[in-house]
Amino acid sequence: MNKIILILILFCFSNHASAQKVLSENLDLMPWPKNVEKKNAEFIIDNSLSISISPADEGRVHNAAVNFLRRLSGRTGVFLNEGFPVTDQQGSIQIIFENVSKLSIENDESYSLDVGDSVITITAKTDVGAIRGLETLLQLVQNNSTNYVFSGVKINDTPRFVWRGLMIDAARHFQPVGVIKRNLDAMAAVKLNVFHWHLTDDQGWRVESKVYPKLHEEASDGLYYTQEQIKDVVAYADNLGIRVIPEFDVPGHASAILTAYPELGSKDGYDYAIERFSGVFDPTLNPTIDLTYEFLERLFAEMSPLFPDDYFHIGGDENEGKHWDESKAIQKFKKQHDLKTNHDLQTYFNIKLEKILNNLGKKMMGWDEIMTPNMPTTTVIHSWRGQNEGFPEGNSLITAAKRGYQTVLSNGYYIDRMEPVENHYLVDPIGDAKLTDLERSRILGGEATMWSELVTPLTIDSRIWPRTAAIAERFWSQAEVKDVDDMKKRLKQVSFNLEELGITHIKNRDVILRNMTDNQDISALVTLSEICEPLKIYSRNKGGIEYKTFSPFTLFADACVVDAEDALPFNRTVHQFTSAPNSVNASQVLAYLNIWAGNYEAFKELTKNPKLTPLEPLSETLSSTARLLSKALESKSLTSENLTKIKEGLLILEQPFADVEVVILEGLSKLMAFCESHYLVN
Repeated sequence: MNKIILILILFCFSNHASAQKVLSENLDLMPWPKNVEKKNAEFIIDNSLSISISPADEGRVHNAAVNFLRRLSGRTGVFLNEGFPVTDQQGSIQIIFENVSKLSIENDESYSLDVGDSVITITAKTDVGAIRGLETLLQLVQNNSTNYVFSGVKINDTPRFVWRGLMIDAARHFQPVGVIKRNLDAMAAVKLNVFHWHLTDDQGWRVESKVYPKLHEEASDGLYYTQEQIKDVVAYADNLGIRVIPEFDVPGHASAILTAYPELGSKDGYDYAIERFSGVFDPTLNPTIDLTYEFLERLFAEMSPLFPDDYFHIGGDENEGKHWDESKAIQKFKKQHDLKTNHDLQTYFNIKLEKILNNLGKKMMGWDEIMTPNMPTTTVIHSWRGQNEGFPEGNSLITAAKRGYQTVLSNGYYIDRMEPVENHYLVDPIGDAKLTDLERSRILGGEATMWSELVTPLTIDSRIWPRTAAIAERFWSQAEVKDVDDMKKRLKQVSFNLEELGITHIKNRDVILRNMTDNQDISALVTLSEICEPLKIYSRNKGGIEYKTFSPFTLFADACVVDAEDALPFNRTVHQFTSAPNSVNASQVLAYLNIWAGNYEAFKELTKNPKLTPLEPLSETLSSTARLLSKALESKSLTSENLTKIKEGLLILEQPFADVEVVILEGLSKLMAFCESHYLVN
């Protein structure tokens, strides 16, 4: 009987995946909806298009409808007669919802969308569901030579997880309000619903405090959000159906706090200062003195009203306790209170902190280090550690759920690690874990995390997008939606559409390259950028001491992005050729090789400067290697001398250049091996 059930489940999953594959050949929806049916209909977008809302709304749905009309008009060039929702008639797009949401994890974000020839309806239980439906509708815009249209579909959609977040670190590098807002717009476009705002760390305190003004006066370098700006961002996010969770990191990562208020520190006489490098540092709040809790109680009482959400993140990560170990007073306190380890002491601290937050109507959330045997299960565990950190079940998320905690996953979604999009897309918050229904209900969802040690407002968008759109699909869509090639096809269109929201992930490459060349012709650098990616998994800025917070982030590595544009196509083209070495496949390989073979001539024309000079060996070696491979392919002949030169070139290209790596080596190596086995002249 169990086998029959399993077979039926697998059959349903297979049918769902197959149906999605067929539909997604013509639809670029992301996240992919739960149920999609193609209809034999086509809604022509012309100047008569209008939107009506029932019941009449001046809140989220109204604002989303106005933005929808602006984006639609901008994308299609259609001069709409009605630029705002109509109130005296039914529109050709009819939005019907029941309730206005107070944002929480209980929100119903489901919606139905029906696109016919002359009428489109969006129905939802809540206003948030309605605006999610509008975003899906905008992704259905297609065109022929004469018209823009909405594709005929019927969609019933609901998210898989209630917590679908993006964390932006504004402490290591400050991110102005404009950066935050444009990323909130992008989050809403892919149906993310939690903005986790990392506001304090060793490198800065980023919120105005009227109770403890030295925090922003002495510990921010003048880069902080006023309380009015915080309120403005929270309201902006709320309007998009996005909750804002603040993070004030304690008791570790406290250099900035202790720069302003050293009396709270664990080491007497220590010279506390804002950190300029990255990493984990020793300064830690003193958990054994009443002054610390008085400070946090007053501070959080001031901060809490700025962030009306129920959840409040206290960090709690990476406290190595060095200053605790060095303090005789703290060691004495531990003995008096029967606290065996620093984990016990931090749990003591966290329990007191949770009571403070509970009294403020908040639910405490922290990174998974706070999950200790005595920590109350009313705390939310934010999982960032996995098997590499000693969690046999894959990550701390599953451990937390089994121990009775609500939990959110970020392990696998650290986008600052600069890993390919599929590395994140194929991470599932639950995976193959064996859980009871109750344990499953405790897994709220996940968050992509954008730590900002190596990003500035100029580059942050290119590190978040478009990969986070794929992660958003993992949080929203059904688990069986996981075809990587299909995802990448749809992601390409979604990435382009994000530009209309002000996201700079595409255009700022050329801004940086123009800066690098002093406004010379950047074409040679563009070609290189399309086969190079920034060094991965923190191998750029080793030890956190190669770059300071005020170092330049306008270098070639900052112009390059993950999933370099030409890498995968070239590697696939080589695979096709080596599998079927015909003239058509050979010409496709040669098209790439000939571009790279000639690129050094263009690079040589540039007037050199210290930013360009480190790239010269990369450009020269790439061109010479590509030229030799091209020659072998065209002549179907390879001498031993040229084979040796190709091998020497590949060895050079395997090395990092100016904090980037060449990501076409797989294809080049496979091509060399093919030429060696087929064309080598003895």
